[in-house]
Amino acid sequence: MNNWKAKFVLLGVGQAVSMLTSSILQMSIVWYLTQTTLSPTVVTLSTLAGFLPRAVLGLFTGVFIDRFDRKKILILADLGIALCALILAAAAAFGELPLWLIFIVLCLRSAGAAFHTPSFNAVVPTIVPKESLTRCAGITQGFESISLVLSPALAAFLYNLWDLSAIILLDVAGAAVAITIVALLPIARYAIEGERAALHIWQDTKEGFQMLRRVPGLFAVMVISTLYAFIYFPVGSMYPLITMDYFGGGISESSMVEIAFSSGTLLGAFLLSLLGNRIRRLGGITASIGLYGLGLVITGLLPPGGLRLFIFLSVFMGLTLPFFYGLRTAILQSNVPGEYLGRVLSLTYSVSLFASPLGLLFGGAFAELMGVNTCFLLCGVLSVCLACAMLLTPSVRRSRL
Repeated sequence: MNNWKAKFVLLGVGQAVSMLTSSILQMSIVWYLTQTTLSPTVVTLSTLAGFLPRAVLGLFTGVFIDRFDRKKILILADLGIALCALILAAAAAFGELPLWLIFIVLCLRSAGAAFHTPSFNAVVPTIVPKESLTRCAGITQGFESISLVLSPALAAFLYNLWDLSAIILLDVAGAAVAITIVALLPIARYAIEGERAALHIWQDTKEGFQMLRRVPGLFAVMVISTLYAFIYFPVGSMYPLITMDYFGGGISESSMVEIAFSSGTLLGAFLLSLLGNRIRRLGGITASIGLYGLGLVITGLLPPGGLRLFIFLSVFMGLTLPFFYGLRTAILQSNVPGEYLGRVLSLTYSVSLFASPLGLLFGGAFAELMGVNTCFLLCGVLSVCLACAMLLTPSVRRSRL
């Protein structure tokens, strides 16, 4: 298969199917825990189990991604995640699932994701020409957006129709599709020869950080991603709260907000895939942060009767996200040498993940004390300030990223 577009589309479709079935399973597990325990603590701990191992291991998984065959790592990561799901399905077939098993499986799946996501994004530049990476990042964001749009409705339908073990097997089938496509695609690998083939986890991780400092603007991208994660995740988790508590909506209105936001991300991904090559990447990231912050500021200033305008603003704010995440990925893929790309990608993602729970803690406490609308307003002001700080940062201004 010599056509790189066909290779990329096949790879993307396989990952999209796996992503969709994984999202359906993740939501179903949260609902299962909610119904069986009625414990906010258990649900919160399950969320932590789903991303904390990924955040910790992500500091070091890039070393393995750069040292070994990325195609095999993708296959093994998907295979490991699928095997964990099979264990859960087998246990579910015999009755109620023990909490300890659910938490172990969630941790193991999170560990698999620590290898899978940066491996996938490190593989893409071996298939896609450098000048098309931004457009392809938009297409990848589009696959993710489709999953966001479809997974809640599909999860709700299947959860009421099937038992949990059947939904788990659906996720296994999704992983099988992704594994088969990756196995059949020819994917180049970076050969590490001589002493460089020796694995020194701490030294190799340090080299990843050094590469971030070596290319002007890359370290700033990581810092910006971390600060943005601290701002974004609190408000990202509070859309249902502001819809129902401040604007006085119900479940249906909350669903409309989620659909509006997801539809906006899909539209943003489509625009990025069309316009990607014409956009200055760091400028696009700056604009996306500033415009998202503007949407939050307007939301925080709305009166309690402003639900309809909030739904419109949700489309607008969702539209900005693919430009941030897609352009960030394209910057790293285009400017980091292939032998360092796994480390730089995993480090950037991991540091951002660590900022997320801190943002949730501070954001939740602030919303409790001052009101959820005030939290949106404050996070919006911080986003606008972050965008302005980017414009004034010397390394960003000098960078040609």
